[in-house]
Amino acid sequence: METNDARAMAALTTGIYVLTVADGARRHGMSSSWVTQVSGVPLLLMASVDSNHFTAGIIARTGAFGLNIVGARGRALEDYFYSARSRRPDNLEELDFELSPKLGVPWLKLAAITLEARVVQSVVAGDHTVHLAEPVGVRIGAGDRPLTSLDLDYVYVGGKQVIARDRTGWE
Repeated sequence: METNDARAMAALTTGIYVLTVADGARRHGMSSSWVTQVSGVPLLLMASVDSNHFTAGIIARTGAFGLNIVGARGRALEDYFYSARSRRPDNLEELDFELSPKLGVPWLKLAAITLEARVVQSVVAGDHTVHLAEPVGVRIGAGDRPLTSLDLDYVYVGGKQVIARDRTGWE
């Protein structure tokens, strides 16, 4: 990606989320920022996942995922899922979580809000798959302001490219 294109994409502010999946006894989570509401009636959201990521295969098999909205108190979640320590199939072992009541996806207890979502449609879009999903359950945690990409010192813009930011703007 060209430098100016990457900077432009980094300027699209996003929320900070951890997308979680379960497949049998396997539990996995990944940092995700490409998430948004796409419909009010019916209520639908969209999550974009790298088609080569471990999580993509589990979503394809199960048709479900958890969406954990990271708040200021749960900043450690973003730090963990962005780190090399989390790059393994069963990466929730050191985190406190419970399985959601309807779909059995992991809900991270540090998350400000957690949703369980059933995929209703998936579309391949370049190197990612866009999953349209309907929320079927929600857990509201402690009142916590959700983090956004403006709260981070970096922004993922695709592939292996990350744009760093200092206090004055993009480097």
